Amino acid sequence: MKVRSSLRSLAARPGAQVVRRRGRLYVINKQEPRFKGRQKG
Repeated sequence: MKVRSSLRSLAARPGAQVVRRRGRLYVINKQEPRFKGRQKG
């Protein structure tokens, strides 16, 4: 999982979902599990 200040490039990928959990933004991608991310802060 990548920790990034901006998730826009991860969220633009096909199959990506932006999810808010415990006050943090996550990107989950079931098609490409490599492209998971959490927003910093």
